[in-house]
Amino acid sequence: MPRPEETSVYQDRPDVRPTRRDSVAAAGSELIGGPAGRWALRGPSGYLTPVRVVVLVALGTFALGMVQKLPCYNWAWFRGANSQYTHACYSDIPHLYIGRGFSEGLIPYFDRLPGDMSYLEYPVLTGLFMQVASWLDLSGGSIQEQQQTYWMINSGMLMICAAVVAVCVTRTHRHRPWDALLVALAPAFALTATINWDLLAVALTAAAMLMWSRGRAVAFGVLIGLATAAKLYPALLLAPLLLLCWRAGKWREFATASFAAASTWLVVNLPVMIGAPEGWRKFYTFSQERQVDFGSLWLIIKQRTGAAIEPEAANNYAMLLMVLIFVGMAALTLYAPRRPRFAQLAFLIVAAFILTNKVYSPQYVLWLVPLAALARPRWRDFLIWQACEVMYFLGIWLYLAYTTGEKHQGLPAEGYHVAVALHLLGTLYLCAVVVRDILRPDRDGVRQDGSDDPSGGVLDGADDVFVLTRTDDSPELQADVPRTDWGAPPRESAEERSRDAAER
Repeated sequence: MPRPEETSVYQDRPDVRPTRRDSVAAAGSELIGGPAGRWALRGPSGYLTPVRVVVLVALGTFALGMVQKLPCYNWAWFRGANSQYTHACYSDIPHLYIGRGFSEGLIPYFDRLPGDMSYLEYPVLTGLFMQVASWLDLSGGSIQEQQQTYWMINSGMLMICAAVVAVCVTRTHRHRPWDALLVALAPAFALTATINWDLLAVALTAAAMLMWSRGRAVAFGVLIGLATAAKLYPALLLAPLLLLCWRAGKWREFATASFAAASTWLVVNLPVMIGAPEGWRKFYTFSQERQVDFGSLWLIIKQRTGAAIEPEAANNYAMLLMVLIFVGMAALTLYAPRRPRFAQLAFLIVAAFILTNKVYSPQYVLWLVPLAALARPRWRDFLIWQACEVMYFLGIWLYLAYTTGEKHQGLPAEGYHVAVALHLLGTLYLCAVVVRDILRPDRDGVRQDGSDDPSGGVLDGADDVFVLTRTDDSPELQADVPRTDWGAPPRESAEERSRDAAER
């Protein structure tokens, strides 16, 4: 008799393990013994459950990223700017320890800074994260040793965030836990995890996605509110949620989540808004006044044409494009033959923000990695996108090495524009295949086991209330879009039946 933990929900569903469904995953699995065999257990078994394996791999990847920063940790951060660029190991963390007053015991938002930045230019929850790390730094010693210790403490705290991301992505799609290996093994995840503090917002957003998948609208809203208090982008997830709840008629759940998010954000921000209004506003005014900067489409236009794109103009262009993209997403959501999955639209809206924004820092890729794993869990497409992001990661540091070094060794502007274009095209490519999956649900790997929207929570299997096209009940669409009988055991495809017959 099998042990209780060997009998799981996996047993009555088609085999969706990546090594059985994804040719790239199957080929890569040869490094650890090959694809899962016929008699491999399909549920959690023993100590090495999917969650534990993914977390261990994610922590290993994070540790490799720390190793990649060793040349900077040992000397390059402290011997001029050029060396940290040529070794591609730059991090904001040790520099802002001094530059934002933590080394002098200044309190973010309340104490004015002596340099060119009058107050800390980060949202309140990120500022608290930075402050807590400085309180934990009890090393003393030289300023260099304090910077090293501060980076190590922050890295340890960010490693916890990485583990949270791994757990949440693994559990969001109940029957596809191994898709989270896309996050755990993402090269850009390793390279950018300790550049800045973005992993805090990424972890809170991943936890929010998990809560929504479990139908907990209040918990989702609270976590989105906390994430928005750490970074602005998580608030964007409310936009696709509005469209999906509109189509499904889930207005109460959307209102609950939105109210919880707004209330939580306000509770976190209100003490600083009242006690240090000028310091609190710095993040928002800095974001508005920041010049067109690295990694953006606007930078290529500005440098290639010589056009003077002022911050206000770039903000207006980006806002207009985002409005147009949202209108397009609304049409896509309401016209699609099936309601899109929440993770698909969440990925598209955040990707749109990245593509239209006037700056793209290398660590912004972390915003998309968990969403991409949930939206399009196919190794080929994911790795194509990651290759483009790695090229951009190398390109920006070589460009900075060229512009800051006396010998101009590195990548000139023309080469850097190619790296930026690769980042833009890679992200657009992944957006295109996600949109194709929405228009052709039969191509969506997540739905091939009969699922509707595993990350959708109350949207999963819900009836449509408002659509602008025929649904999959229409006879004309049944030939192209396989129908799902919600709540019934999924039917085997012809390919699966022939494979099982051959195995028998």
